[in-house]
Amino acid sequence: MHAPLLFTVLLAVQTPGRLDSTEVARVLTLLKASDSAVCELAGQTLANYGGFWGRDFSNSVMPMPRPMPTPMPMPGGSGGMAGVMRDVTHGNWDHRSGVDAATLGAFRALLRDDNRCVRNIAARVLGNHGPAGTYELFLGLLRDAKPGLRETGTIGLGELEDSRAITPLSDALGDVEATVRARAAWALGEIEEAAAIDPLARALKDRAPEVRRIAAWALGEIEDARAVRPLGDALNDASLDVRLTAAWALGEIESSEGVALLGPLVRDPVIDVRKAAIWALGEIEAGSGVTAVAVGLKDDDSDVRVLAAWALGEIEDNSAVGPLMAALKDPDIDVRVAAAWALGEIESPLALDALKAAQQDASGAVRRAASWALRQIDDEDDHRVRVHVRPRVKIKS
Repeated sequence: MHAPLLFTVLLAVQTPGRLDSTEVARVLTLLKASDSAVCELAGQTLANYGGFWGRDFSNSVMPMPRPMPTPMPMPGGSGGMAGVMRDVTHGNWDHRSGVDAATLGAFRALLRDDNRCVRNIAARVLGNHGPAGTYELFLGLLRDAKPGLRETGTIGLGELEDSRAITPLSDALGDVEATVRARAAWALGEIEEAAAIDPLARALKDRAPEVRRIAAWALGEIEDARAVRPLGDALNDASLDVRLTAAWALGEIESSEGVALLGPLVRDPVIDVRKAAIWALGEIEAGSGVTAVAVGLKDDDSDVRVLAAWALGEIEDNSAVGPLMAALKDPDIDVRVAAAWALGEIESPLALDALKAAQQDASGAVRRAASWALRQIDDEDDHRVRVHVRPRVKIKS
C-alpha cells in the first residue's frame, strides 16, 4: 500500500544534479508522511547506508562491519538517485556546487521533527556539511529532555567528527536510554580518537547488548592497542554478536597482544566465532598466531579451512609451510587453491616439491594456483595469473 508513495519519493531525486531547497523540502515532506518502514527503505536507497535510518536498537543495531581478506565495493552504483543522495550526505555535493543557506535551512528545520527517520537524515546531512554553529546545534540536541532528540544530537556529532564532542558523547554513554547510549558509542567510533577508549571500554559492560556491540565496533575503529585488553574480556560476552564484533575489532587493531586472546577461539563450537578469530589473526599478521590458525586447516567446515589458509598466507611465516603443504591434499578444491596461494605468499623454497606435485592436481584452478605460487618463490611474478582468495567472515548486521 505504500508503493506509490515510495515511488514518488525515489523519483524526486532520480535525476542526478543539485537539489534546491524546494526539492529537498518536498522530498522530506513526503518522507514525513510515510511510515517508518517506507522512510527506512527510502533512506537506504537515498543514502546507501544499508538500513541505518530508523533502526530500533531494541531489536537490531546499525550495520556492523563484514571483515574479509580483500576490500569489497560498497553496494550501489555511482549514478542516479543513490548517487545524488550519497553526494548530499557525504559532502561531495557541497564540494562540487555548494549548498546554499536555504537548502541547509530545509534540513535544519527538521532536526526537531516528530519523525525520527526524517530528523536523523537531516542530522546526517548537516553533520557532513558542518556549517557554522552546527556543533553547538547538535550539542543542544544532545542535552534535550527528549531522548529522541538526544539520539539525533549524537548522530549529528558523529557525522561532524569534531573532537570537542568526545566529552559530551562520553557522558551520553550513561544516558538512561539504550538507543542514545548506542548512538553515542557509534559517534565516538566515527571521531576515532584515543581519548574515547576508556569510556568505550566501560561501555563494554553496559547492560544492553547492542550498546556493548557498538562499543566494541567503535574501539576497532579507533585502532589503539590500549583497547586490546577490554576487547579480550568482551570475547567472553554472553551475546554472540558482541563476541564476534570484539574479534573483528582486535583484527582491526592489529596488535600482537591479541593473538593469545584470539587463539582459543579457533576451536570455538560456534563456526562464526571460529571464522572471526581466524580472520583477525590473519589481520594481525604475527608469527605467534600460526599455531592457532593452523588448527583451522583441520576444521570440519571447508570455509573455515579456506579462511585459515588465507590467514596463514597473510602472516607469511615459514612455520606455516608444513601445515599448508598438507592442505594441498585437502578434499576441497577451494582449500587447495587457498593453500597454494598462501605458499606463494610465504615464498619458501621448502614448498617447491609440494607445489610441483600440485601442478598435477585434477583441478585446473589448483594447478594454476600452484604455478602462480612457484613463480613467486622463483621471484618471477607473472601478472597474467590471478588467484582469488576471498573467504568472507560476516558480522551480523
